[in-house]
Amino acid sequence: MLDLAESLHGWIEEGRDFAVATVVAVGGSAPRPPGAALAVCADGTAVGSVSGGCVEGAVYELCLQALEDGETVVERFGYGDEDAFAVGLTCGGTIDVMITPFRGGRPAETVALAAAARQDPVALARVVRGPSGLLGRALLVRPDGSYDGGLGGAPDLDRAALDGARALLAAGRTGTVELSEDGSHCPGGLTLLVESAAPAPRMIVFGAIDFAAALARAGKFLGYHVTVCDARPVFATRARFPEADEIVVDWPDRYLRRTGTDGRTVLCVLTHDAKFDIPLLTEALRLPVAYIGAMGSRRTHEDRRRRLRDAGVSERELARLRSPIGLDLGARTPEETAVSIAAEIVAVRHGGTGESLTGSGRPIHRPASEPQPQSV
Repeated sequence: MLDLAESLHGWIEEGRDFAVATVVAVGGSAPRPPGAALAVCADGTAVGSVSGGCVEGAVYELCLQALEDGETVVERFGYGDEDAFAVGLTCGGTIDVMITPFRGGRPAETVALAAAARQDPVALARVVRGPSGLLGRALLVRPDGSYDGGLGGAPDLDRAALDGARALLAAGRTGTVELSEDGSHCPGGLTLLVESAAPAPRMIVFGAIDFAAALARAGKFLGYHVTVCDARPVFATRARFPEADEIVVDWPDRYLRRTGTDGRTVLCVLTHDAKFDIPLLTEALRLPVAYIGAMGSRRTHEDRRRRLRDAGVSERELARLRSPIGLDLGARTPEETAVSIAAEIVAVRHGGTGESLTGSGRPIHRPASEPQPQSV
């Protein structure tokens, strides 16, 4: 739901009634992860999606029904031969969808949507499985531990929900938290869906070359906050990188030491010049970031590894380096190379293999999870 924050906050500001259908659980092969949402305004306007098209019509009607009766409900949609092309998931999975009417009086969600629309970090925890009296109850959580709203029930329930929501918010993830009705962390009785609205993850591209310009465009398309860094002011210009969020003129290793990174940050080293690469990668390979890739031929890669060892980089740290950068797509142009690099980043982020799906027999849709960066 928080992915639709800008639209929904606008509807709230205009005093409109609407209902939101949110994917709260998936099984098997499902096209959208938990947190995906479809919102329907009282005038019939719809934004978002819960299934990529398979069940949108049925969910749309449920949203209109929720606006009439004011009830929060959870419905399951799954594949069946008799209804595969009517109401159902032709991909073969199941999704549970919670439909929640917004007709005023939902302060936690309202504050969460306003915060997410401002791009402030916030998490929204909602009861998606449990006693009917608690279904849909919401708790807004901020990084400092302050919160609005409440789940009701046992006195310790809000505290336990707060702990789980803060952990997911710190990781910038959306996921579920299993609790008991008494507020203990033992699974049983209650399931919370925690949606996190966090600042966009960072992609830092080192080397102001034509490949970097194409990669900056790909990074923006994937939702990253893109920084291009190069020590040469004649190349690191806004005219050359109009899509980048930031352009920094500085020595790459010095900039990396002074800028902020986290477990979602991806670092793409396109300089393929030892005087830049070695001090930069020596710093980068000791940071708990999500991805580190470096451009260059296989000969450059072997020379780079030798130089990094000489600089004191351990074999364990070297194992984190993706070099030569990208997947083997046969790329030639800067744009094709950017697709190759972006594809590798997506594969690393979600645990993909990079293999063709044709004939592989592997599941197409993996559980929505954010792999932890390797320890250093």
